Amino acid sequence: LLLDTAIGSAVLHLGMSGSLRVLPGDTPLRAHDHVDISLDNGRLLRFNDPRRFGSLLWQPTGEIHPLLQGLGPEPLDDAFDGDYLFARSRGRSAPVKTFLMDQAVVVGVGNIYAAESLYKAGISPLREAGKVTRERYRRLATAVKETLDYAITRGGTTLRDFISPDGAPGYFEQELLVYGRDGLPCPGCGRPLKHAMIGQRASVWCSRCQR
Repeated sequence: LLLDTAIGSAVLHLGMSGSLRVLPGDTPLRAHDHVDISLDNGRLLRFNDPRRFGSLLWQPTGEIHPLLQGLGPEPLDDAFDGDYLFARSRGRSAPVKTFLMDQAVVVGVGNIYAAESLYKAGISPLREAGKVTRERYRRLATAVKETLDYAITRGGTTLRDFISPDGAPGYFEQELLVYGRDGLPCPGCGRPLKHAMIGQRASVWCSRCQR
């Protein structure tokens, strides 16, 4: 998250379980509250992070923080489409799932949404990225956008202690098609879903519906 001001931007990463709350200025601190940003109206923006995986950095006006340099486009931007994925994948021998999760290719497509999108596009996560056709990448880009759009309307995916900014859990987990369902029937064909570690991440897919 970039919090823009006249002299620069605060670069805030929520990590795995960080959260932001707009609170009255005299709200007492609680466990894992790390940063308060005072607002002009007397309220404050408070950053809470139980696992301490988050961060708060500074980016002066006109500069790009080193951690943000070299990142790919946002998946919901117009710049992210099948033609873009096809061009970036040429000569890549890594599995397409690893390629899709590369932050230099596209930011914000994590393990869950990569698995769900590949299933919807009918692409095996094991297939070499450089061997996926342009047309199939177009289907994959569309699947990524549709999956993320829908997950946002459902409040995200609650795993362990994740909650949305309003304190509610995300309900997309209840509608996952493949992630976390290894050994269960494929929603499409009924064959048991397969499981493997791809790029050190748990991956689930259907060997019949995904090629």
